[in-house]
This record gives sequence, structure tokens and C-alpha cells, in this order.
Amino acid sequence: MQTRGITELRQKIAGLSAIQAVGRVAEVEGTLVWVKGISGDARIGDRLCLYRRGAAPLGGEALMIRDGKVAMLPEGSIEGVTLEDRVAVLGRNTLAPTDSWIGRVIDPFGRPLDGAPMSSGSDARELRGDPPEPSQRMPLGQRLETGHAVFNTFLPIARGQRLGLFAGSGVGKSSLLASLARKIEADVVVVSLVGERGRELREFVDETLGAEGMQRSVVVAATSDRSPLVRRRCPLAAMAVAEHFRDQGAHVLLLVDSITRFAEAHREVAIASGELPALRGYPPSTAHQIMSLCERAGPGTSGAGDITAIFSVLVAGSDMEEPVADILRGVLDGHVVMDRKIAERGRYPAIDLLRSVSRSLPGCASAEENQMLTAARRLMGSYAESEMMVRAGLYKEGTDAALDQAIRAWPDLDDFLSLSESGNSQDSFSRLHLLLRKVGVQIASPKPAIKSGGARDKSA
Repeated sequence: MQTRGITELRQKIAGLSAIQAVGRVAEVEGTLVWVKGISGDARIGDRLCLYRRGAAPLGGEALMIRDGKVAMLPEGSIEGVTLEDRVAVLGRNTLAPTDSWIGRVIDPFGRPLDGAPMSSGSDARELRGDPPEPSQRMPLGQRLETGHAVFNTFLPIARGQRLGLFAGSGVGKSSLLASLARKIEADVVVVSLVGERGRELREFVDETLGAEGMQRSVVVAATSDRSPLVRRRCPLAAMAVAEHFRDQGAHVLLLVDSITRFAEAHREVAIASGELPALRGYPPSTAHQIMSLCERAGPGTSGAGDITAIFSVLVAGSDMEEPVADILRGVLDGHVVMDRKIAERGRYPAIDLLRSVSRSLPGCASAEENQMLTAARRLMGSYAESEMMVRAGLYKEGTDAALDQAIRAWPDLDDFLSLSESGNSQDSFSRLHLLLRKVGVQIASPKPAIKSGGARDKSA
């Protein structure tokens, strides 16, 4: 530990420069600070630091370069800024993760939020790193144990899969993410909390995630009061941390809550730089920002680990066609939809199974398991189509044999979706098999699951 600390200190000293480019504030326009004298040194995306007289230094980012001046978007309030204040160029937006960050809560700059000292790693990573070469990526790995019957069966999560969690506020999204963080098979869990309320951070870490979840987790947080630059940086920093562990061969579970707030933060930054809104108020670059972030997750190359990622989306009124949800759904390997009506009747997790899908199927289940899933979905679909008529008492038993079977199966199937699983996926499929047999669906006993699409071992 002491040797590593000395090595990191030497790296930092070696990276210091005796010369630093410094400019002066030329004008202030809205939220932008225009700086003269550094247009030949600052690059788009570089970090800047504005030194206000009688106030704390103010960080920011180079957003535009025009007419020999650099537009700086500050990371905080511009109160106290005056003309001719000094502005220094700090260099590229990077992060240097290290293994000692496990169990810690940090901000998007790698600074501790839990009150204890911490150090950075020796290798700085670009926040906007490149994804692995598509032609060299491994296929999805084996099905992961999740601790939830619904994910062990109907909505399996394979190693390296990217899944979207679509939910409105207050339907149990954060609780489900925390449960997955505690129970899914993974070496390291990286959690990105974007734009959360301040009190919720402590509550999520101490109560929702708990000591058990924190033992293998790194939490990167930017609360709602932080500037859009910092909130936008939060998922990018979390992805850089996940890539650090992936490159060491670890299997990383990345949880981002939420992509909607990431897109909203990017919208504020993009509009400040002059980009016009186009997609229901979102600028055209929003799609590229989301796609670039998501593409960095997924299976690694041979010899590296994988990043299994779950991205949450806030959907107002369950509108799955709103821009962020529509963009994300098109680039992921499945989506899980949570419904407020299900939550209001007390079933958690409040997953609407018929609107959810995992694209790791049918590859990560055996033939018998796929037959069971198809039969169960058919029963739930039949009941959903006639639910209003059944509840109103307008249906007479015996009119439709398939619907009679669906009505008998529905209470047990609905309960099955809320089960916490202490065993493994085979136990979940055995429960589902017994449930189907109870209502007369004859399917062979489930055999062990085959490997997913690429038939890759866990050790690959």
C-alpha cells in the first residue's frame, strides 16, 4: 500500500508543469464567461479555473473558441466574477481510478464525498473513451444470477448485456437497482447517481444499498444542485471507473440512474453553446451522447472483462416514445418497463412483463425453458386482453378454454413475478414449471440452461 502511494505521488509530480497558460475575463454573457489570451492553448473540452477576487476559485470547461476568445461554462454560480479576473488552463478532462476506490462515494472528479481521504491512480483516463473494437468484442456471456425470479426466467441478464429500466418516479426503480447491485453476480459494482436529491444520496448508500452492497461498489454522485457540466460528467466518470476494472479482467456491473437526467444536463450545456433544440426540446447531439455512452459498456475483448450495464430512464406518464426512451431503447439489449398501476396494487418489483423484453433470449435458456416462458407469456397475454371483461363479471367460465386457463394461472404468475429468489435460476424455473403444470400446461421438466448467444464460458 505504501509503495503504491509513493508511485502515485511520483506520477503526479512528473505530470506537473512549470508553465501554465493564463488568460483574463473579457466579458460575461449569460452563463458564459469569455476569456482572452488562451485561445492558442485551450482546447474544446479542457478544464479551466477562474480565480475570483475574494471568492473561491471557479472551475469550468472550454465550450467554444471564437475571435481569439474562449467561452468558459462555469461549474457553479458566476457571482463575483469581474473583468480581468485570471483564468488558468488545467488541461484535459480525465479521471484516474484506482482499486482503492471500492467501497467509496466520490464525485465526478474523483474527490471523496464520504469524508475520508483518498488517492487517485497513476493512469489517467479520458472521460470520453473509445469502446472496444466491434470486431474484437466477445459475445454475451452466461446468464447471471440476480436474486429475482422474474430476471432469472422471463428477463434474463447475461454477462456483458446492456439493459434499460424504464419507470416513472416513485415506482420502486431505485430500490430495484439497489437490490440488483447487492445480488447480481459481479466482481465490482459501479453506481452513477445523476441529479439525485442531496438527502437521497446518504439514504441510498446507507440504507438502500447498505454495507453489503458497498463492500464491492464505487458510487459516483452528482446531486441536483450541481451545475449541468458536473451532472453530465457523472455517468462519463462512472463509465471510466468501470472501464478501469474491466481492463483488469473483472466483471463489472454498471448502474446509471438516470440517463434522463444525463440528457437534461447535456441539453443545458448544448443550448449554452448555441445548439438549437429539435427533439421535443432536446438538441440533435443528444442521441449521439447517449449512444456513445452506452456503446462503451458491454462485452470486452479477449483477455479483458465485461461491463454489464443497467441504464434507468424516467418516463413521465409511461410515455415510451419520448426522445430519451426512444433513443435508448434502440441501442440496448433489452428493456424493462415498470408500471405505476402495478406498484399501486402492491406488487414489487412493479414490472410490466408484457411490455418488457430481454434480447439475451432465447440464447441463454434451454429449449424446455424457452417453451415454459412462451407458455407463461401466452397465458398472461390472454388474461391482459380480457382483464376488463373478467373483472366486470361479463365473462362466463367455459366460454373459452384458453382464457379459463389464463384466469386460473394469473394470480400465481403475478405472485411469481414478485418473488425474491434465494436459490439459482434453476430453482426459479422449477417453480415456474410447477405453476404451469398446476393449470394443465404440460411441458417437459427444465434442463440446465445452455450458454448465451456466443457460448462463452465465465472464464473466457
